[in-house]
Amino acid sequence: MKRLSLFAMALVVSGLVACNQASAGGSFNQQARLDSLEKDFKQVKEEFEIIKYALDKRGISLEQARAEMEADNKVWDIPDEDSPVFGNTKNPKLTIVEFTEFQCPYCSRIAPDMQELNKKYPDQIKFVYKHFPLSFHANAKAAAASSIAAQKQGKFWEYRYALAPHSRELSDSIYIAVAKEVGLNIEQFKKDMVLDSAMNARIDKDFQLGVKVGVQGTPNFYINGKRQDRFSTGLVEKMLKEAK
Repeated sequence: MKRLSLFAMALVVSGLVACNQASAGGSFNQQARLDSLEKDFKQVKEEFEIIKYALDKRGISLEQARAEMEADNKVWDIPDEDSPVFGNTKNPKLTIVEFTEFQCPYCSRIAPDMQELNKKYPDQIKFVYKHFPLSFHANAKAAAASSIAAQKQGKFWEYRYALAPHSRELSDSIYIAVAKEVGLNIEQFKKDMVLDSAMNARIDKDFQLGVKVGVQGTPNFYINGKRQDRFSTGLVEKMLKEAK
């Protein structure tokens, strides 16, 4: 594991001390500056040891930590492609891309917040939905397929929010009941929701895109291309106020 050397840090501080000695000319200020530098060095050393300890506990190197930080700060170009899109598609202040699925309980809980944002800011925000069915959720792919069937009839968003409360009871009968609730053509819906090779490819395309941009679970949100680990309606409203 490659780490920043404490000895190297000491050399940096020593260099700063030497510079101070040369410029201070032996005045009273010299000792004060030396004391200040010594205090700063002790604080840096303590903080470095804390960081080193935390990284060791996680079992990662400084290089891995740096890579994580760069990924967190990276701005991704995430294409809409054939994803459901809602809101201002011309010149939005914010673009929110959501990687999510229907069996995840956290996704179900945040769906009402997303629906409220849809209602409040359709003129300011562009919303993009990406399928990211987790492998250990057995019904997530079939649910994604059913939502794509609803999308084909132009009612993805209505279907998405009507299906969200049913994360614990997903099944074909639930999909059909929700499709009836939002007014879909049921016979067409049944044909379109079949999880065949083409449908699997469509869903997997979103999933692989998510992997590429660093999705680490569901739901994951990207605002203007940057991943937001602490997504909330409050964060969105704050960013709207700050947007030019």
